[in-house]
Amino acid sequence: MSNKEVILLLAKKHKTWIDVVCSFGCSRSLSEDIVQEMYIKLLPKIENGLDIIYHDNDINYYYVYKVLKTLFIDLKRKGKNITMINFDDIDYNKIDFDVDYDEAYSKVKKELNKMFWYDRKVFEIINDGESIADFSRNSFIEYFSLYNTYRKVKDKLKKLI
Repeated sequence: MSNKEVILLLAKKHKTWIDVVCSFGCSRSLSEDIVQEMYIKLLPKIENGLDIIYHDNDINYYYVYKVLKTLFIDLKRKGKNITMINFDDIDYNKIDFDVDYDEAYSKVKKELNKMFWYDRKVFEIINDGESIADFSRNSFIEYFSLYNTYRKVKDKLKKLI
């Protein structure tokens, strides 16, 4: 079965996947979001060779169920830090969309230059696209040390801006 056929078969069960997520206690709209995240997570894996088809040309429900359950649990864990905003309640006339990017960039650069060289270098390397895991493997520095340093610098820069 081709990747396109697998994706189409997966999409045919869309309402089923939403019902599965609703059974976890989610609202219909949140279930829709989680199912969309499931598609985003599975499509590249299917294109890279993941086989989620049973021998009788049917989707492996258990695998999809586990992906949906994991996404739901991750959302609940992160949910404590997420604030939901209703777009209808926003008064766009009061929001200042004019941002001086040059000024913000210079503030960030100045603050980075004030930081300890290790913190600055870790932030720059990870911010340039290297994953923390790869950086940890290549440098023999513990993953959590790199993660905490990156997070600390990022949080400090967020507060600055």
